[in-house]
Amino acid sequence: MEKTTPMGAETAGVEAKAKAGAVGFSKMKIETTRRHVFLCPGPNCCAREAGLATWETLKAACKEDGVDALRTKAECLRVCEGGPWLVVYPEGTWYGGVTPERCERIVREHVKGGRAVAEWVSHTQPLAGGGAVACPDPTSSR
Repeated sequence: MEKTTPMGAETAGVEAKAKAGAVGFSKMKIETTRRHVFLCPGPNCCAREAGLATWETLKAACKEDGVDALRTKAECLRVCEGGPWLVVYPEGTWYGGVTPERCERIVREHVKGGRAVAEWVSHTQPLAGGGAVACPDPTSSR
């Protein structure tokens, strides 16, 4: 026999998830964030230890400098050589071979200061569309 969930319980679950998401978004200050930095710490593009050292530097440099950016450790950015790879959005600026020392400068000059570190840029490609996409409210009635 198939188990069914009453519609009210399903709606309550969606509302609880939406509320939890709102708390998370508020905590990460998504409304005021200017940049999002993704870092691939390997192991395909570089030695995992080197990538993780750069990740620790990225976290510390952002916190230390009060940088208004989200950070995401992406397990693969699909460029499987020449890493660790770091990409800064919304500009879509890609940096390869990001050592902890390079990371500090990228955070200071690009993530915080808004100017790409030209001599280390491997590629620049903003996302197509260039804007936010409105999604329906999951708690609204259908």
